Amino acid sequence: MAKLTVRDLDVRGKRVFMRVDYNVPLEERDGQMVITDNTRIVETLPTLKCLIEKGARVILTAHLGRPKGKREATMSLQPVSVRLQELLGRPVSFVGDCIGESVEKAAMAMKDGDILLLENVRYYAEEEANDAGFAAKLAKVAEVYVNDAFGAAHRAHASTEGVARVVTGRGGVAAAGLLMERELKFLGDELENPARPFVVILGGAKVSDKIKVIDRLLEKADSILIGGAMAYTFKLAHGIATGKSLVEPDFQATALAAEKKAAQLKVDFQLPTDTVVATPVDTGKLNKKGKPVFEMTQVRVVKGGIPADAEGFSIGPETAAHFAKIIQGAKTILWNGPMGMFEDARFAEGTNVVARAVVDATVKNGAKSIIGGGDSVKALNKAGLGDKVTFMSTGGGASLEFLEGAVLPGVAALSDKR
Repeated sequence: MAKLTVRDLDVRGKRVFMRVDYNVPLEERDGQMVITDNTRIVETLPTLKCLIEKGARVILTAHLGRPKGKREATMSLQPVSVRLQELLGRPVSFVGDCIGESVEKAAMAMKDGDILLLENVRYYAEEEANDAGFAAKLAKVAEVYVNDAFGAAHRAHASTEGVARVVTGRGGVAAAGLLMERELKFLGDELENPARPFVVILGGAKVSDKIKVIDRLLEKADSILIGGAMAYTFKLAHGIATGKSLVEPDFQATALAAEKKAAQLKVDFQLPTDTVVATPVDTGKLNKKGKPVFEMTQVRVVKGGIPADAEGFSIGPETAAHFAKIIQGAKTILWNGPMGMFEDARFAEGTNVVARAVVDATVKNGAKSIIGGGDSVKALNKAGLGDKVTFMSTGGGASLEFLEGAVLPGVAALSDKR
């Protein structure tokens, strides 16, 4: 059943407790924590503007990083309040806590259209434990609950699930924000009966991370294109040499079972025919995590097996061209996971060729292109193509679980439309 959204609410004069995903990247510069990418803040602006126009008193809660129940100055949301104020062009108040007297006092002083951002909810261990008492404390200032944090919706935490239950339990409503609404539309409704051909592009590191998605999409897709390091486990399962590449030996049978199911369902299941490899050489140095630093030498393209001294880092040009041809004929595209280590220019071209093909299919052929979050979004943005696809999910892990068919606690807790 469809969920209530902010469009359906009369919130004038009401305190709206809104969960957002402001888990933005920060780095320290001259003793100050600086936001390096404000995409997640920008994505919430339509919902905020909608609520402001409706006369709501908006109280925002979010997490940042993993403080593990302790106050960590480097994970404060205070810099986010400054950036949000700049983006909205109106004042945003900030409270250095998320529960208690200071929050209640600030909330009661709010006027229609005001915005208040609370401090990192994960400063309390009770948040991730979904502690009922803590959820009640958070909900003390809430008359209406809105969740616009799809990226955290797969977690049953106090701010994503518990508060919604408290608010609805006392007769209030819990609604989806506009970003949450779009995520559910494109990752759910649009893929339920996709226009065909429906092409799925899957990459990333591990078969184990994507096997449930593969299994579910095999029943819907016309073609599935496999790239990234997960392709090396498929190679291994076929007895093809993988050198020093990342593989999951325990998932060889799983990989073969997926190919068998594809054949039974007559799904075009494509694996790479060539690979960009390099020979890793230990520099004798350690990174910040104390792990050895390797220099990648002798970058080259190989067909078939990967040499014993080499590691695979991307699909090769032959595979990229073949994948691009299939993608350009699609009417619906789902892409989750890059085709290789796109962060390094030497291994980025395979991912970039696929990205350009997705954009061509979208712009020239009217295909719906849905990017399933995480590194795929980063790759598109790095290539300057992020604004040329139909939809980019902010979900990461949540988008994967949703595509697997899992029920997301943060979505299940929202009120149904009647």
